[in-house]
Amino acid sequence: MMLVELSHWLIAGPQRRLKEDFGYWYRPDGRNEDEQKAFEQVEVKPQAIEWILSQAAGYRFYISADNLNGEATDNSSFKEAVYHQVVDYAEHGLSKRAQSFREALVAFYGTGDPKAPILLDAFLIGAI
Repeated sequence: MMLVELSHWLIAGPQRRLKEDFGYWYRPDGRNEDEQKAFEQVEVKPQAIEWILSQAAGYRFYISADNLNGEATDNSSFKEAVYHQVVDYAEHGLSKRAQSFREALVAFYGTGDPKAPILLDAFLIGAI
């Protein structure tokens, strides 16, 4: 839970960091299908960063639709979008702040070379 909130913080710019919940749209658990799709749209980048940070800390990541009491929806496109965002970050890099935090986690947990690129290994792909 903490890494996803941290991921929102890492994405937010200076002005957004001053706002409650960093100015992100959020409707609590119990969303209908349209509300769930809106939730998924704003969660792609934060969950991709959470996935990368989880890997850096040596923990398995699980994509969260965060709607246990809402309408049942097919979230396979959401999972795919998060995965493709991870691939994009691996190919083009994270923001400076997110990369610094990733490097600190890798160093602290001893999960590799902090300066090494993000690897799209079986550990990462296993979460989808």
